[in-house]
Amino acid sequence: MHIVIIDDTEINLTLLQHLVHKIGTHTTLTFADPVQGLAHCLSNTPDLLIVDYMMPQLDGLELIRQFRAAPACREIPVLMITANDQLEVRYHALEDGANDFLSKPIDKIEFKARVRNMLALRANQKRLEDQASWLAEEVVKATEEIVGRERETILRLSRAAEYRDPETGAHILRMAHYAWLIAVRLGLPVPQQQLLLEAAPMHDVGKVGVPDHILLKPAKLDTHEFEIMKQHAQMGYRILAGSQSPLLQMAAEVALHHHEKFDGTGYPLGLVGDTIPLTARIVAVADVFDALTSARPYKPAWDIDRAVEFMRAERGRHFDPRCVDAFLHDFDEVLAIRERYRDEATHEVLS
Repeated sequence: MHIVIIDDTEINLTLLQHLVHKIGTHTTLTFADPVQGLAHCLSNTPDLLIVDYMMPQLDGLELIRQFRAAPACREIPVLMITANDQLEVRYHALEDGANDFLSKPIDKIEFKARVRNMLALRANQKRLEDQASWLAEEVVKATEEIVGRERETILRLSRAAEYRDPETGAHILRMAHYAWLIAVRLGLPVPQQQLLLEAAPMHDVGKVGVPDHILLKPAKLDTHEFEIMKQHAQMGYRILAGSQSPLLQMAAEVALHHHEKFDGTGYPLGLVGDTIPLTARIVAVADVFDALTSARPYKPAWDIDRAVEFMRAERGRHFDPRCVDAFLHDFDEVLAIRERYRDEATHEVLS
């Protein structure tokens, strides 16, 4: 235990330190200057403060008030030493945060008993603090395990849709990182950026409910087939909705709305502008750009310049202009993501 004794009389300091050493092996510091003693306590939190009342510059009451004002010192035991006839001082000291008192002249047996009790109190406080810290660490570990399992579920569901879809696993990784990049550039909070990175791969999970003859058709869909294909947005939402998980909640939102268009001509609800959730507006840009620049059984890949020209042309029509501008700003980062997650890189993880 770290014990600080503050008293302006040297002989009292010597006596008190001697008595403390008889109790056990503790680190004891003495201060005849109350200002210096308080400064030490505020930068090096003691386990017990023993303080006299009558001192120059800073009396015991004011010292205790300033000591208690420091958050780290609010629960530290304080033993105050007063004269026999100073009851009013004791009352004020109690109000200011003293835990116990001793009267002068000091009784050695009483002093040792009071100090032992206060050190026992502090020892119990430390045990509780250690237990609380251990519990907090265990909660963090358990939460990380839950989040890890949640992420694994997301990726496995994404791959389930992927196996039925002509799009590749690399497409999922590219568009998720494009979405993350846009979120960063729009200044979304870091936790939201991470959630979007992990939720974006679920955007087309509803395609598991689309018949193969439509999903895998190597040609343009007719009107009836396209109406069936559009149902994947609502099917994906129904798969993901209703969860208490913020990640699955965002994934459901993205699945339902990523085919909405900024001018209101999208599906399934025909939302306009900012009524479309921002996450879905971001994913729309990321998804379309990667779809355009990727080869599919029914079309060749567009070159980058043509795709960029299309994205710019659709600002304010298909896409939220802010999302397009954020995506195209410093385009080298987009190209770096595209190179990192090439079509053969299907076993990467979201990081």
